[in-house]
Amino acid sequence: MDIALRSLGRVEYAPTYVAMQAFTEARTPESPDELWLCEHPPVFTQGLAGKTDHLLLPGDIPVVATNRGGQVTYHGPGQVVAYPLIDLKRAGYFVKEYVYRLEEAVLKTLAHYGVTGHRVAGAPGIYVRLDDPFSHALLPQRPVKSGSEPFRHASTPNPDFTGLGKIAALGIKVSRNCSYHGVALNVAMDLEPYSRINPCGYAGLQSVDLSTIGVAANCADVAELLGHKLIAYLTP
Repeated sequence: MDIALRSLGRVEYAPTYVAMQAFTEARTPESPDELWLCEHPPVFTQGLAGKTDHLLLPGDIPVVATNRGGQVTYHGPGQVVAYPLIDLKRAGYFVKEYVYRLEEAVLKTLAHYGVTGHRVAGAPGIYVRLDDPFSHALLPQRPVKSGSEPFRHASTPNPDFTGLGKIAALGIKVSRNCSYHGVALNVAMDLEPYSRINPCGYAGLQSVDLSTIGVAANCADVAELLGHKLIAYLTP
């Protein structure tokens, strides 16, 4: 079954979150999958396990509690947010492979701009080398393969972010085998709000975007490309 692509433009986070929940609750085994692409005004979102001490100084930026996994993150203008609403049972893959496919779509999107993205063991999301975002050299802290699984994110309890900046964050929820929430890729943002939190629960983790690593890209173009990559990798 095809994945329907919906471009929402810039929309408030809270009603979009409610709409994702409603879509997932109302869907049947015959409901088509959808991929929502959007941008949000400034907002901090807190995951289910989120600790308040990772929210350092939110100031005038609202904080929204959510039911996704993970800790606190930031959404704002200049960031592409993708919400895949996928029936994973129908697609035929489990959550770990779903995460792998999400990240693979981001990696291929970055590669289009010459940027080498990396996975870090124990820390979902995509990272780049701060000293050379275009280097193809493998990270020593990359995940390792385990049996039939593509890799194990939980291969280390203490992720090593030495020399890295986070360019894409991931947080998902699966209800009745159907996914919502998703992935956010930083394109050309005001990165200052990241200094008001411990991003994804990691003190001192640097957040970057394409513009700060020297890539001039239009947010709408990146959204279109990421949308196509996600559909390609999420389609069974």
